[in-house]
Amino acid sequence: MLHINNYGRKYARDSFESSFHHFVQVTQPPRAEQQGQLLGSFDEKAYLAAKQLKPGDDPYKDHAFNLQESDRLGSERAIRDTRHYRCAALTYDTDLPSTSIVITFHNEARSTLLRTIKSVLMRSPPSLIQEIILIDDFSSDPEDCQLLTQIPKVRCLRNGRREGLIRSRVRGANTASASILTFLDSHCEVNTDWLQPMIQRVKEDHTRVVSPIIDVISLDNFAYLAASADLRGGFDWSLHFKWEQIPIEQKMARSDPTQAIRTPVIAGGIFVMDRSWFNHLGQYDTHMDIWGGENFELSFRVWLCGGSLEILPCSRVGHVFRKRHPYDFPEGNALTYIKNTRRAAEVWMDEYKQYYYSARPSAQGKAFGSITDRLALRRKLNCKPFRWYMENVYPELRSVKHKTSIPPSGSHKLCTFTTFPNNKNLPCGYLYYTKVMK
Repeated sequence: MLHINNYGRKYARDSFESSFHHFVQVTQPPRAEQQGQLLGSFDEKAYLAAKQLKPGDDPYKDHAFNLQESDRLGSERAIRDTRHYRCAALTYDTDLPSTSIVITFHNEARSTLLRTIKSVLMRSPPSLIQEIILIDDFSSDPEDCQLLTQIPKVRCLRNGRREGLIRSRVRGANTASASILTFLDSHCEVNTDWLQPMIQRVKEDHTRVVSPIIDVISLDNFAYLAASADLRGGFDWSLHFKWEQIPIEQKMARSDPTQAIRTPVIAGGIFVMDRSWFNHLGQYDTHMDIWGGENFELSFRVWLCGGSLEILPCSRVGHVFRKRHPYDFPEGNALTYIKNTRRAAEVWMDEYKQYYYSARPSAQGKAFGSITDRLALRRKLNCKPFRWYMENVYPELRSVKHKTSIPPSGSHKLCTFTTFPNNKNLPCGYLYYTKVMK
């Protein structure tokens, strides 16, 4: 039985009916002999047993998801192939370049981290995985990362202090040996043929930055929930990311459901990018702290400096969306986000930054550091003005003078759908199928 919220009901029904026979296909875990090839000398049982939840402990306390359920699942499971059925018929070049997978983490649950790594190894052509680079951002236990290097192709780099996602990803990219970079969060499960579509698109045009459709893994019961293939990334003037429906004119022009979706911004957690292009564009703004806002800065920079952003319907990756951060921000979550988004606004948004400050008045007067080097980078790359972005990439984002209301800062929350009593912490705008493989 299929249950969805009222948002886009017709699309979900049509999508389900057209792809039902493919939807029942399930990715299977590897056989015993394949396990040995995947893991080498790694002692999986000992690794997981060393960090078991103690009876009576709160399973949500340390990771902001149900650790007991994650541990119960173990390091692999069968998940549904959530792609449109036409995706299975697509073919890709036989000489696709390999990729370096960069995964950063801080005190990640062992079962979740290992399941991320094993899903990559199980559901990717071996020739495409050059290496998996783990960046341990000063976790409490160094062995969380170090022991995983016994798995073939896995490398571990440990930060000597807390650096955050942004600087950790730059460190990973600087040590990568493949020509293609794949950035992945540490609480994911990749789905069938997730990697080939993204590498194909980047191979065809090195200025493309591509992202999968991000399915949702429930933080409560770890059910794998299929997201709508009819969404793109968007934002409001407070620089709050949101999922939104593809504009009707673009939807009508898309005769093939496997075609790439042009998106104004990406969520930022999972994407593929040419390594030389990543370096040419200035990597990340490393004066941003911990997490938050870096996806806007990267998205603006890609579009304004000669590239493009896409979401690929035939690539699916599940991700655990949480309702709170399980780690601390040195200056607090709110101040860190303001600092990071203010840097993005000051460097890239030109006269339109006034709308950011109107939507987020608490940002005015807050310190955000020097942006001299990022402004110099913008001039060096001869990037377009933000007005071009508004006119050619995201005309749906109207300015205040066009009478679009601006939601107050801090008003954005995860949607709570009464139709999902066991999965209440779902990102706004998503559609889910609830008959899923746990």
